Amino acid sequence: MLIILNSIGLNGNFIIGWVFLLEFIFTLALALKCYPLQPGGLLALEAIIMGLTSTKSVFHEIENNLEVILLLVFMVAGIYFMKNLMLTIFTKLLLNIRSKTLLSLLFCISAAVLSAFLDALTVTAVLIGVTIGFYRIYHSVASGLNFSDDDHNYHNDSSINTLKIQELEDFKAFLRDLVMHGAVGTALGGVCTLVGEPQNLLIATIAGWEFIEFFIRMAPITMPVFVAGILTCVTVEKLHIAGFGNQLPSNIRNIFNDYSIYRNENITPTNQAELLIESLVAVFLVIALAFHLAAVGLIGLTVIILLTAFKGITEEHKLGEAFHEALPFTALLAVFFAIVSVIHDQHLFSPVIDYVLAQDPSVQPSMFFVANGFLSAISDNVFVATIYINEVKNAFDNGLITLNQFNNLAIAINTGTNIPSVATPNGQAAFLFLLTSSLAPLINLSYLRMVYMALPYTIVLSIVGFISINLFL
Repeated sequence: MLIILNSIGLNGNFIIGWVFLLEFIFTLALALKCYPLQPGGLLALEAIIMGLTSTKSVFHEIENNLEVILLLVFMVAGIYFMKNLMLTIFTKLLLNIRSKTLLSLLFCISAAVLSAFLDALTVTAVLIGVTIGFYRIYHSVASGLNFSDDDHNYHNDSSINTLKIQELEDFKAFLRDLVMHGAVGTALGGVCTLVGEPQNLLIATIAGWEFIEFFIRMAPITMPVFVAGILTCVTVEKLHIAGFGNQLPSNIRNIFNDYSIYRNENITPTNQAELLIESLVAVFLVIALAFHLAAVGLIGLTVIILLTAFKGITEEHKLGEAFHEALPFTALLAVFFAIVSVIHDQHLFSPVIDYVLAQDPSVQPSMFFVANGFLSAISDNVFVATIYINEVKNAFDNGLITLNQFNNLAIAINTGTNIPSVATPNGQAAFLFLLTSSLAPLINLSYLRMVYMALPYTIVLSIVGFISINLFL
């Protein structure tokens, strides 16, 4: 097909490049049927063989995103060793806050605040770990096991009495609500600060903005969007929109209450010491991330070393369990960068960029917001931000735009790549991580369900962002 298109005078590389991108998105949509690594990997290999990209280009993309890869390998494993602390905290919240709307707000706001100062993927790893912990507790009881049986295969629902199937489905829906509110929260907070998302730091570096300046410049857009996100959270819960508004069944609340009592009555000095160690390391984690003492992945490695050393986890196979969650996704991300390499080498987004830059300067910020949002939703927001900010910087260096226009376009690029990209799981790494995690099949969180549940947020946040850009830039 590539040869035929080129032989008749069409840009076959450009057309087939878009075909590859759409095919890769299709593999993500079927992630619960087949993990995207295999079909996506075959597409990447085919693209390299056909000459749409090269192994050097793929390595270059991976090299540029090494911090994200290190984060996945080490930080997610570090969070695994803190699961007891996380589960204890969130179980108490679940029991003490009976209002589902308030609990959803708490998940959304806390994820936003943490993502603004830490990292969206780290926060998502916490959400996944806590939610799996909730599921494990219920599944153990429903299967007739004890709370202490941590080795039970909770991926198999067949051991649950058929009379409890509806109860299980209600519980899955409840967990889906919470984890999706939290995932959107990571986007709401991530857009606000220089450290919230990888592309934020890239844009700030090129624009020459420090932490406070970045926050102040983004605030006219990000603060209205944040408020709109919170109001959307309340609305979808109260009106049961897009599958939200599911309540925790009273029987399951009793199970968690019994679990809390069981933990309090059976906690040993060793358990208390481990919780203290996890708490101290959690404080270190927050401080290290907030002050950027090192790359996020290296901080994660430090967390692994501290927790395993002081908790006495020294056997290799017990260490290996912590890496089960992240490594398949890390491999998938490397394949994803191969597709991004095709986008780069074949200039798939160039027509959109050229069109926007040709528009009147007064409408360019809003056009950039829309274009960035669309392209980020179907590819990768870090890549889109990289392409756009470099093009805008070149235009500024060549005297085509003023400094004020450059700053306005940089704001539009940052907000455009962060806000509308919640539309699809491939728009943000945190959403893609959630989709391909072991949690997604447990709670029936498919690609299309994520798109559907994110739709109210996508519509409201995109509209508010667009209006704010038109009013304040």
